[in-house]
Amino acid sequence: MSADPLHRAGTPQRSTTSPPSGGSRASAVEVRRSARRRRTVSAYREGDRTVVLIPARMSEAEEQRWVRVMLDKLAAQESKRVLGDAELTERAERLSEQYFGGRARPTSVRWVTNQNTRWGSCTPSEGSIRLSHRLQGMPEYVVDYVLVHELAHLLVPGHGPGFWRLLEAYPRTERARGYLEGVVAADRLPHVPAARRE
Repeated sequence: MSADPLHRAGTPQRSTTSPPSGGSRASAVEVRRSARRRRTVSAYREGDRTVVLIPARMSEAEEQRWVRVMLDKLAAQESKRVLGDAELTERAERLSEQYFGGRARPTSVRWVTNQNTRWGSCTPSEGSIRLSHRLQGMPEYVVDYVLVHELAHLLVPGHGPGFWRLLEAYPRTERARGYLEGVVAADRLPHVPAARRE
């Protein structure tokens, strides 16, 4: 039996799984209803999905509204977690081990505030990797993609076919590239002034 408090309190009346709305990092949302839960709603990440716990008496419309609220709340909490340089270095080492068998060994990995046109940079001769502070607060898979990209440059300096073959090891390459392209496109949109109140 699962250690989930919901299961200890009794079997949920209904459980549904659906794709998330918007840009959530999870691939699915599971809603668990409980007769024991009266007013509170909570949510947490479980692997690649989000679990939302709600009272059994909630209507479908309330359920949908609360799922959106909780997804936004989780995303806001996650965006506030900023890795320090030491954590960024540890993450790069783990990614190198996972995708490159530990062959990419950076001497330093750090955030910088002077990269406004690039997401990351690497100096292979020094083994240093720098990530733009603009990545802070973006989804983990996007930060990981930029780290993997820069780690690959420690093994293959240019952007030739060998470099892109290395990046094929990271399963979320296309998704992360699409996310970053969307951020760039949004920055280029004209900013419409707020409508004046009469």
